[in-house]
Amino acid sequence: MSDQRAIAIIDSGVGGLTVAKEVMRQLPDERILYFGDNARCPYGSKSPEEIRAYSFQMIDFVTQFPLKALVVACNTATAVVLEEAQRLLPLPVIGVIEPGARAAVNATRSGRIGVIGTETTIRTRAYEQALLRLRPQTYVAGLACPAFVPLVEHHQQHTEEARRVVARTLEPLIREELDTLILGCTHYPLLAPVIQEVMGQSVTLISSAEETARELTRHASIARAGEAASAPGHLFFTSGDADNFRSIAEEWLGCGVKVERRSLEQSYQP
Repeated sequence: MSDQRAIAIIDSGVGGLTVAKEVMRQLPDERILYFGDNARCPYGSKSPEEIRAYSFQMIDFVTQFPLKALVVACNTATAVVLEEAQRLLPLPVIGVIEPGARAAVNATRSGRIGVIGTETTIRTRAYEQALLRLRPQTYVAGLACPAFVPLVEHHQQHTEEARRVVARTLEPLIREELDTLILGCTHYPLLAPVIQEVMGQSVTLISSAEETARELTRHASIARAGEAASAPGHLFFTSGDADNFRSIAEEWLGCGVKVERRSLEQSYQP
């Protein structure tokens, strides 16, 4: 009998699709249950109390389904609620910050690493702390990029406006002589071509998606490729515009997806 439990992925919006895509690549027989809180995105400028409430509303929703693991694909939510969620839930709960930091430490040659993220992610210094635990001598330059998420959520990542915003925002980091840059928000890989153009080819961009998917495979409860009896039926939910979510998801994932709109307003109350 095949295991029908899903891997849940939650995010403030469409950014977690970058993680979903990598999970689908590395674990093609696993079923994904995705929830994007697009109606209240971005999380980065919200208070920790709001981020906690919204994150647990998503967790409350996805745990109504049979799950084998939960990925908190939002860097902001990872910084605020990961440890609490790991204590409360009886299943593996994985964030994106530690995997991203590991990948950056493995990639850097000079030890000069940049981190771009939301205001909350940068303010908590979660990436800096993770990097210094792994490599104490690392030089870390952090920069909040609050304008990036709206570009992605409004499907403007391919526009000339996106190029102008990215170039203007990243200007302080160009002077830092970095060789590695962590895309510390799961929305940012959708802007990766523009970010790479601005930072230059000598800078390695790090998305936590690949390492996060690899982290899933380290848990015994996660099946390996070939163990499922049939093709997985992925489920996608959003609290926002389902048509806009579907358009971005199909472009990024390269396949058709079915998206359902669900409101979270009446669920978990802190």
